Amino acid sequence: MSIPETYQRIVLAARPRGAVTADNFRLETVPVPQLADGQVLIRNHYLSLDPYMRGRMSAAKSYATSQQLNDTMIGGTVGQVIASRNAFYKVGEYVNGMLGWSEMGVSDGVLLRKLDTTRIPLSAFLGVVGMPGMAAWYGFNHIMEAAAGETVVVSAASGAVGSVVGQLARLRGCRVVGIAGGAEKCAYVVDELGFDACVDYKAGKLEADLAAATPDGVDAIFENVGGACLDASLARTNAFARIALCGLIAGYNGADMPIRNSRLLLINRLTVRGFIITEHMEYWQQGLQELAVLVANRQIKFRESVADGLAAAPEAFMGLLQGRNFGKQLVKLI
Repeated sequence: MSIPETYQRIVLAARPRGAVTADNFRLETVPVPQLADGQVLIRNHYLSLDPYMRGRMSAAKSYATSQQLNDTMIGGTVGQVIASRNAFYKVGEYVNGMLGWSEMGVSDGVLLRKLDTTRIPLSAFLGVVGMPGMAAWYGFNHIMEAAAGETVVVSAASGAVGSVVGQLARLRGCRVVGIAGGAEKCAYVVDELGFDACVDYKAGKLEADLAAATPDGVDAIFENVGGACLDASLARTNAFARIALCGLIAGYNGADMPIRNSRLLLINRLTVRGFIITEHMEYWQQGLQELAVLVANRQIKFRESVADGLAAAPEAFMGLLQGRNFGKQLVKLI
């Protein structure tokens, strides 16, 4: 394969103060490095955009180290090996890694995963058969532990994580209720993904509509949003309900997220567990294998929003934080 002399990347130019803006990023052209022994050069085909990136852009203390200024923005990628000095990786193979907002990347191979694209599209390894799918799989199986006949509520139900949670719950025999923004997303969640109901939080009747959709209460919650969504779900909990806290996107720009129904944590003896999926790598092989089978057999469906070209990444990321994406947000690089 021919190797260009330069490639483009996007770096964090400034930390956000409130909402993310285009000025927080800078597009650069840099030379392609020479490979050392054990390294591979990868041409990225797709870049994943995810809400966790907003937290990394801040200097505030969190579960992971902050994104460094003037370094390539963090992000998952899938691409093809175009040069290799590593015996395990051959030119032409497809791999998944964390090479960031960049057209190319160099890796020592330690954190790469070889991909079989014969039955699963390459892009899906950044979504349903990647980190978002694993977050759904782990939260559902190891925290919610929902049984057939129980009622499950999933916020951001049309998104990359929530859509998988709901379908896993449906396959388990649960009653599945989603929360999403807009009639189109709610229709997709019910008609395409098979949820039993979906509440449009933008309709202005979140609590009443959720109550109507959960006549027998709620036994398990998968929370991606926080704020009003979590508060409304707490109000519907049954005794001993389990809550998998995966994200708090409502507060990523610094907004307060008060919980008015906190008394129910005690009254209903709720279990609330926050988790970071990269801290549970021991489950990834099992989870990814199960998800791959379900996707290949068309038992789990997925949808993608795809921005074209690296330069489109900042705008697509800002749209993701505002809920403008539909399904998994990707950037197509080639």
